[in-house]
Amino acid sequence: MLAVAPERYSSTIEYGQDALSQSLRGIAQVHLADLGTRVFYAQLPGFDTHGAQITTQSGLLENLSNSVTDFFDDLKEHDAADNVVMMIFTEFGRRIRDNGNGTDHGSGGGAFLIGHRVNGGMYAEYPSLDPSEHLSGDLKFNNDFRMLYSTIVDDWFGIDPAPVVNGTFEKFTGMLQPVGA
Repeated sequence: MLAVAPERYSSTIEYGQDALSQSLRGIAQVHLADLGTRVFYAQLPGFDTHGAQITTQSGLLENLSNSVTDFFDDLKEHDAADNVVMMIFTEFGRRIRDNGNGTDHGSGGGAFLIGHRVNGGMYAEYPSLDPSEHLSGDLKFNNDFRMLYSTIVDDWFGIDPAPVVNGTFEKFTGMLQPVGA
């Protein structure tokens, strides 16, 4: 079934040759072939830096930006951007204090939702930099990641998130416009 996706795909978008760009191109192929797949996963390794962090992350973030831009340009070219939500998330947070050449693992992390049906904005409080508000030297997270998953599973896919997140969690209100809205 997946073998037919490249045959059905044609695009004027020239993706980069890096692994993330090629992964997103493959995702676009399968998505545009309308094979019924609703969740895709790609990754961009290399952020687990403890040294030379500023220059390394600068290149990684540029790669991420270019890859995501190409992906959504491809979807727009095929009139398919309205039915995709992309979630970009970190596997772990970072410490506040520099270790002399970067930062070590910390609590919390970030997540971004991208798509035409995402109502933009910040849906959390920015963590306090006041040391009395820190969690063992880390930024204190404000929301459980399962809140975001619950929002996407319920509001985007229209299914009960409880079995997916193993419980019931508060959702973010107004973050997504449902497909067909």
